[in-house]
Amino acid sequence: MKFCSHCASPVTVKVPADDSRERHVCESCGMIHYFNPRNVVGTIPVYGDQVLLCKRAIEPRYGYWTLPAGFMELGESTSAGAVRETLEEAGAVVEIGPLYSLLNVAHAEQVHLFYLARMHSPTFNAGEESLEVALFDEGNIPWDEIAFPTVKQTLEWFFADRAAGVFSQSDEFSVRARDILPSEKI
Repeated sequence: MKFCSHCASPVTVKVPADDSRERHVCESCGMIHYFNPRNVVGTIPVYGDQVLLCKRAIEPRYGYWTLPAGFMELGESTSAGAVRETLEEAGAVVEIGPLYSLLNVAHAEQVHLFYLARMHSPTFNAGEESLEVALFDEGNIPWDEIAFPTVKQTLEWFFADRAAGVFSQSDEFSVRARDILPSEKI
């Protein structure tokens, strides 16, 4: 950032008073510009024993499979964003469930959040950002063609928890969380 978005004056990078990090500060109007991680929100859409995946029609990772997800918009909650992304990318209407996984991708300035979601019918279609959308049971997941480590980790956790009976034991469980390292391609 070179210029203030408030008054268009040049900005300086410095540690403002009462702060501990360098920020972009406008010396003219005093505006402090904060840059924060972007939230990627999505669902694990489940129909029976199958999970709905989308084949990406956009970069990054064009042609690879992913859970329906995307950047959260201003003015929406994380769960509302996840429902919207599922409808936009997979044409699927879902009943949103609890937050399932939270993955910190600090090197990409992102946080990925995936919610459990139930599909009440096998109705779906590829949106503009998807080449194809399909239901997969665990044995048919194209593991070598999964787009992102956050999606692969979430699917691995989901199938392990389902096999262990975690979902049938209680409606309450701990959210799965971990940091994705820079060496893991995003």
